[in-house]
Amino acid sequence: MLLRRADAVVEGYTDAELARMVRRKELSRLQRGTYAAGSAVLPVDAASRHALLVLATVGGLRTPAIVGHQSAAVLHGLPVWGLRLDRVHILRPPPPRGTGSSRLHLHVAQVPDDQVVLLDGVGATDVTRTIVDVARTVPFEAAVVVADWALHRRTTSRTRLAECLGRMGPVPGSRAAARVIAFADPLCESVGESRSRVLMHRLRLPTPDLQVRVLRRDRSAIGRCDFGWQEHRTLGEFDGRIKYGRLLRPGQSPGDAVFEEKRREDELRDHRWEVARWIWDDLDHPSTVEQRIRRAFARGER
Repeated sequence: MLLRRADAVVEGYTDAELARMVRRKELSRLQRGTYAAGSAVLPVDAASRHALLVLATVGGLRTPAIVGHQSAAVLHGLPVWGLRLDRVHILRPPPPRGTGSSRLHLHVAQVPDDQVVLLDGVGATDVTRTIVDVARTVPFEAAVVVADWALHRRTTSRTRLAECLGRMGPVPGSRAAARVIAFADPLCESVGESRSRVLMHRLRLPTPDLQVRVLRRDRSAIGRCDFGWQEHRTLGEFDGRIKYGRLLRPGQSPGDAVFEEKRREDELRDHRWEVARWIWDDLDHPSTVEQRIRRAFARGER
């Protein structure tokens, strides 16, 4: 529950009383002039904390606005990897009314009514418009992460994204957004897989197939791999820790899942497939990933 100073003063509280309540941890100061009841309600993760900041900020605006860009992405539950969450993003139609601040990023733009939804009691851009606005204004990799996620969960489509961008006309960042829309793929299942695709693209590696189903000679399935290059007899796997949680069956331990994954990889090699693996930290060291994939290509081509 949020408490704004202006409302507290109307109810008879003084600034001194509010300060004492903060010291006693009955209230937690979320930002200047806004409090949350108790210290336990303040989340640690950036997205949840930003969502609270959005609600606190929008509720205190003198001039109405809708939430957009990164802030709308947070409210929609989209991934926030690579997105700056230091300011709340709002949109107002032209002409400009008000200015931004260290806590508020004001965008002046027309947003049709059919692109506005109600989230947590505040108006915000819908998923499609949110992704397009993010893709226009943030680096390519972070934008692809958001677009892949939404496409995979079918909360939008590439057609709707392209139509939304087309309706906006020649706005700043439209070419960047078009590149993101063209590159985004609904077969990508995680942030790590999206980042891996972007890295491969930057390294000019051959474009992989996604979610490759590998079969035995009797046509039964050995398994499914994140990436595959048939011409190089090579498979690629991004190993995020969450992945092994998805692999768990009822009563199965993470260790058992890792052991079964090793057996699966051994069988893939028995069927003349090479496997290249990388983890989250490797994505920040492009040469490491490139060398593993190219070495696997070389082995697969023998």
